[in-house]
Amino acid sequence: QVQLVESGGGLVQAGGSLRLSCVAFGSSFSLNTMAWYRQAAGKERELVASITSGGRINYADSVKGRFAISRDSAKRTGYLQMNSLEVEDTAVYSCNSKGYDYSLRRPFDSWGQGTQVTVSS
Repeated sequence: QVQLVESGGGLVQAGGSLRLSCVAFGSSFSLNTMAWYRQAAGKERELVASITSGGRINYADSVKGRFAISRDSAKRTGYLQMNSLEVEDTAVYSCNSKGYDYSLRRPFDSWGQGTQVTVSS
């Protein structure tokens, strides 16, 4: 079973930066899409950014020009660099990854535990 572990959340002032990381653990698997979602209090979860194994990237309009998603396939790690943070970016950020688990011989769709990002004014 592929598990995702996130790190890098915290408290930052508006205009500041944070970098989130998401590491995938498992015995034998391939990663296709890695994505970051967020859910603010009282709101629905939304896609922030995604990146495929081929490098195709997609961003939510609200973060374009401020956030950058990347991945290091050798390290099985995805990153979300968040710059010019705004109070409205405050949310729990969760990593999601889809791919194929060779040990279980089936596709997987895994989520991390989530990390809190709080932006103060």
